[in-house]
Amino acid sequence: MVVDKYAIDGTVKGQVELNESVFNSKINDVLVYELIRAANANLRQGTHSTRPRSFVSGGGVKPWRQKGTGRARQGSIRAPQWKGGGVVFGPLPRDYRIDLPKKMKQEAYRSLFTIKSKINSIKVVEDFSLAEGKTKEIAKIGKALNIKKGVLIADSDDEKLKKAMRNLQWFAFNNVNRLSGRELFYAQTLVITESALKKINEKYARG
Repeated sequence: MVVDKYAIDGTVKGQVELNESVFNSKINDVLVYELIRAANANLRQGTHSTRPRSFVSGGGVKPWRQKGTGRARQGSIRAPQWKGGGVVFGPLPRDYRIDLPKKMKQEAYRSLFTIKSKINSIKVVEDFSLAEGKTKEIAKIGKALNIKKGVLIADSDDEKLKKAMRNLQWFAFNNVNRLSGRELFYAQTLVITESALKKINEKYARG
């Protein structure tokens, strides 16, 4: 599969090859769903917390004797029915992380790339770097490539590039070695640098 290769000014500079087994494979909706579900779960901090009965201080003494007072029997003023008592079945800190098997993730990414390829949402650009790392530089590139809501997939963690894209709500940065399935799925356009495409063709190729 052959697509156009663009310069950062939006002009066509040639053509590049997309691996058929990556960008034209069978789409597995279930695995795409599992990939997005895992990505959403991994964003959760899980720091919610309440204090169960054993975590509340006080209440070591029985409030009144068991019999003869006419009141209901009580064992502690920190029981859940008391004001200031412990919380029953409240949320506690936990890890929501979901780790998918490697083969499942690879198949899911192949499906994602195929979906984007079929709707012509992939643009390959020449490798580039920013002179100053200013937001206006990358905004100019996005405008030249007609990006409305996109993800840039690059081959390295260029600090200037990441800093320039940090304030853009419509353009996200992904390192090719740490792709976000969630961001790829919701992006209208995938902008892939030439060196990143080479890695994608190798890493996600079937077999």
